[in-house]
Amino acid sequence: MSASCPASAGAVAPPLRPALSLAEVLRAGLPGYAKARALLPQQWKVLRAILACRTPALGAHCYRCRDCGRDHVRLHSCRNRHCPRCQGSLAAAWLEKQQDALLPVPYFHLVFTLPHCLNPLIRQNRAALYKLLLDCSAQTLLEFGRRRWGGQLGITSVLHTWGQALTDHYHVHCIVTGGALTEKGWRGASPHFLFPVRALSKVFQGKFCSAVEKLLAAHALALHGEVKTLSEPASRPRLLRQAVATKWVVYAKRPFAGPLPVLNYLSLYTHRVALSERRLLALNPTPASVSFSYKDYADGARRKVMTLALDEFIRRFLLHLLPERFVKIRHYGILGNHRRQQRLQHIRSLLHSSAPTAPQAPKTLSTATRAALIRILAHSTAEPGPIRCPFCNSDRISLIRVIHPARRVAKLDSS
Repeated sequence: MSASCPASAGAVAPPLRPALSLAEVLRAGLPGYAKARALLPQQWKVLRAILACRTPALGAHCYRCRDCGRDHVRLHSCRNRHCPRCQGSLAAAWLEKQQDALLPVPYFHLVFTLPHCLNPLIRQNRAALYKLLLDCSAQTLLEFGRRRWGGQLGITSVLHTWGQALTDHYHVHCIVTGGALTEKGWRGASPHFLFPVRALSKVFQGKFCSAVEKLLAAHALALHGEVKTLSEPASRPRLLRQAVATKWVVYAKRPFAGPLPVLNYLSLYTHRVALSERRLLALNPTPASVSFSYKDYADGARRKVMTLALDEFIRRFLLHLLPERFVKIRHYGILGNHRRQQRLQHIRSLLHSSAPTAPQAPKTLSTATRAALIRILAHSTAEPGPIRCPFCNSDRISLIRVIHPARRVAKLDSS
């Protein structure tokens, strides 16, 4: 590092991360990839953030331990939502903010997946069709809640766009309250069953296909390349027939044991990126390729190794960059932002009168929970609690210097 701490300067805290980073793979492959393809400004913005993360390009803080007297440098993070190194600490912070939304009721985890025949259309219309996927899955669940209980469910939805091999796999993880708020009070669900998944898939399919048909008729979607024929009205029914003929999957996972495991589990999805660095295995110079591990769900979820050329790896990674300012975590029903706290307080009062001993969620995460999130999600170098000395583990440390960014991140495009 060009700027260092005084005295015993230059000691960088030992990183808790894999030997191979995503930034190393990008540095090896991006120069050639950028020469052959034009990248969008938003893609460059994300890539440069990942390349700069925890390097002198973003600056650092220098600390001195008051117990052992040694100095250490903590490099700054980019905090970009696509950066695998930053997700652990961001997930822990998000999880703490969501504690107040927990209710002492059963929770269910459902996954809504789009058929792959729609992938080409989605790739050209990410923002519109991602929003449609989130809204249609939530509307389906809310409709079933109204039919069954005459009230409103609470839903937290998280968009994912990838499969284990970094291919297109558009789906939404929904955490749903086991019950609904009605005019007569709270009506609870069985702790073992929410809704029949086959009926959910049929309604979800109908809502999504109908909405796509309306968007096409209103000329509200981009239609280029392999979906250019959809600009002709006569060709649209063929796509919709193909979509309807394909099995639409709604998967219900085992219900949670209580309200506390809900957010712990959900946080592993909210801030997960397409590829965590712990899956990266090797950067191969000849031929220029990268190897990573993946689960083959078609083969009993066996762990396997895939090797891709660097160009193909980068192409697949870029498929999963979200549109700028797109919100991938959304709340619906009683968890919607408008008057959310008032509804939750009202529900708690209703539940408290019938179940005074209902467990309440702690207001802060334990150090162990924060550390687990950081380790599982990203092998982040961020500390799970107070900043500690990497040499003696003391928390008696003082900030002695702020190291400003050394330089701007070098451009990798050909311009």
